[in-house]
Amino acid sequence: MRVLFIGDVVGGPGRRGLREAMPALREQHAPDLIVVNGENTAGGVGITERTANDLFGMGTGVITTGNHVYRHREAYDFLERERLVIRPANYPAGNPGRGFTVVEVGGMKVAVINLSGAIGLDVARSPFDTVDGILDQIDADAVIVDFHAEVTSEKVAMGWHLDGRVAAVFGTHTHVPTADGRVLPKGTAFISDVGMTGSRTSVLGVKVDQVLARMITQMPTRFETAEEDIWVMGAVVDVNEKGLADSFTQVMVPVPASVS
Repeated sequence: MRVLFIGDVVGGPGRRGLREAMPALREQHAPDLIVVNGENTAGGVGITERTANDLFGMGTGVITTGNHVYRHREAYDFLERERLVIRPANYPAGNPGRGFTVVEVGGMKVAVINLSGAIGLDVARSPFDTVDGILDQIDADAVIVDFHAEVTSEKVAMGWHLDGRVAAVFGTHTHVPTADGRVLPKGTAFISDVGMTGSRTSVLGVKVDQVLARMITQMPTRFETAEEDIWVMGAVVDVNEKGLADSFTQVMVPVPASVS
């Protein structure tokens, strides 16, 4: 069973770039399941039913999110209704949405879990305790984890914590692809951050001049999603019958300039 995971899709440019790249990605990798982090799909911050349906229309099977999931209030009811869009499981239990889902693909029951890091982000519970509790209760042949976290140390620690217990731990949130992608000794594919799907001529997806103005002057500045030099970033993992990873392949694909 093969999983294609796509990093944080930033705004309309990221969605358009992914739509353009997806046919070739599907032909090249033939994934059984496509998981996309969609928490920045709506104007660069947050997710809506419309932007989620845009991702589903491209063949996405499950959408994960992160700290911006609740930016748009109109999405709250959608998060309650749509079981294939998940939010961090270690958020307060009464918050809209769910922290994991299970889908049947490639002859396997695959659980996808969304977690938020506790360092530098607001959470209700430890991501380590939370994922342990979920693994104790779910019925699945393989487990994929999106760990949406701020610092690499916490992400690396989660990889080792789950090594041999899940098929893959994909780090998201920081938008910069790391060079540590691999299969850990007990069979869990891991990368600290898969990167983002959006403009590389930007600061984490935002127009460069606007971020520079904010950082240099420390004055309020309106941020807009950058539209040039769109790349699709993610990873592909082959999962065996034991529910562990046989391989890890990083994905970094430039999109033709005419699409942005």
